[in-house]
Amino acid sequence: MPYSSKHICSKSGCFRFLAVICIGLLVNSCSISYKFNGSSIDYTKTKTITIADFPNNATLVYPQLASKLNTALKDFFNRRTKLQQVKRNGDMQIEGEITDYRLTPLSIQANALAAQTQLTMTVRFKYTNTKNPKDDLETTLSASQTFDSSKMLTAVQEALADEMVKEITEKIYNQTVARW
Repeated sequence: MPYSSKHICSKSGCFRFLAVICIGLLVNSCSISYKFNGSSIDYTKTKTITIADFPNNATLVYPQLASKLNTALKDFFNRRTKLQQVKRNGDMQIEGEITDYRLTPLSIQANALAAQTQLTMTVRFKYTNTKNPKDDLETTLSASQTFDSSKMLTAVQEALADEMVKEITEKIYNQTVARW
């Protein structure tokens, strides 16, 4: 059958043509925005953050804990946001305290001794967003690590504290600027 202008649009040709047009329209009309740093900050309004030092007010005191938490928080926000850290009156403000640091025996054995011990760190924090006050938040967060009771706390405390600080730091970030 000779080629004619009546057969320009065969069934399969029309389908392909319409499919390409539809895909093109979808690509042009839809835009997906990904934020690889996980933050939901409007940098046109929010430019600064104040992260106050968290004192250690727990009954059981690990002397390095407050320093570890304060450094980790400031470093985490510095790496993950474009906010300039200022000493006071930032557009976003984070303050708080370490309220608890405790050991809890777990898995009590027949000889009434614990097979494992749980170390828990609790932090109370307050988040103030001067540019968007509906985001303000005050809450308490905890992180725990378990270790074998046959080990001395002094032998495992630094590594466990580092893990708990990392977890608390991520939770604070997620509840403030990431809004998860």
